[in-house]
Amino acid sequence: MTLDIVEAKDLCNINPVFGNFSFDKHEQIVFCNDEATGLKAIIGIHNTTLGPALGGTRMWNYKNEEDALQDVLRLSRGMTYKAAITGLKLGGGKAVIIGDAKTQKTDDLMRRFGEFVHSLGGKYITAEDVGMETRDMDIVRDITPYVTGISEARGGAGNPSPITAYGVFMGMKAAAKYQFGTDNLKGKKILIQGIGHVGETIVDLATKEGAQIIINDINKEQLEYVSKKYGATIHHDLDIYGLDVDIYAPCALGATINDNTIDRIKAKVIAGAANNQLQDEIKHGRLLKEKGIAYAPDFLINAGGIINVYAEIEGYGKDEIIRQTENIYNTTLEIFKLSETQNITTHRAAFNIAQARIDAKKN
Repeated sequence: MTLDIVEAKDLCNINPVFGNFSFDKHEQIVFCNDEATGLKAIIGIHNTTLGPALGGTRMWNYKNEEDALQDVLRLSRGMTYKAAITGLKLGGGKAVIIGDAKTQKTDDLMRRFGEFVHSLGGKYITAEDVGMETRDMDIVRDITPYVTGISEARGGAGNPSPITAYGVFMGMKAAAKYQFGTDNLKGKKILIQGIGHVGETIVDLATKEGAQIIINDINKEQLEYVSKKYGATIHHDLDIYGLDVDIYAPCALGATINDNTIDRIKAKVIAGAANNQLQDEIKHGRLLKEKGIAYAPDFLINAGGIINVYAEIEGYGKDEIIRQTENIYNTTLEIFKLSETQNITTHRAAFNIAQARIDAKKN
């Protein structure tokens, strides 16, 4: 078999890092292993043109190491463009710890992870993500200064989840404005997939505006809790994509918009907190546009979290955090208008703005 006819998946097996289809000129991939604590982690640094790479640490029980690598490559790349489109002086990075956060995460493991972060000398700054809590970031802070999202008691901005949710809510309202002519969500049927810290806050915000909320999650206890607290309707079946709703908000893991789901989606707006919602950014972005679905790019509208933790680096307060997060509304509308006038997908429109900022810095 010659190299020119090797399929992408085979090339990935031969060259699992540089040949990975999600590898996008990443600057550095760090594999972290510690037998004593059981730590197995990967840190991905995608681009530091605009500043140090900032991105959260995710602890997840991945099916295999290839899935973990794939996740960190896609997530770190997304952080580059999230920081760029938001106008922050940051690059893109991410870390994943392989394991069950509920049963395998220990203080010693987090300290050891902090040592690996510190060894990079500030090129990568970590923060909270799936499977992590503010307390974990405080433990990492005992080891290294290269961490954000620490508790307010220690001078940090605290849990970024409420601000992330507020930014997504702003993007959702902007998408509704573009698609329906009003940003008032009263009476709109909104399907929220994933009701963790961010998803629950979006439920709260949308409920207060009078939206009809449908929730879906693999955590049945959380479903019951959120349903009772906010009066949301539970949809237990994981096959949610054909539901007759106005807005679909993916707030769990990524790639839910794919070949198997895209033709079934009835929602007219997609606006959620999950990263990498499009399994294929080009193909599925185009199909959404052809179907007339207003897609608010995830790396734009979920940027509230990075705005919140960036405050710890720049030293600005809550008022400025809220101001910058609310501006996601205006940027989202700008992206929709650009998509329309240039006849390109919203993902491409957002990407072009972010890439232009990176290129300008290089020059």
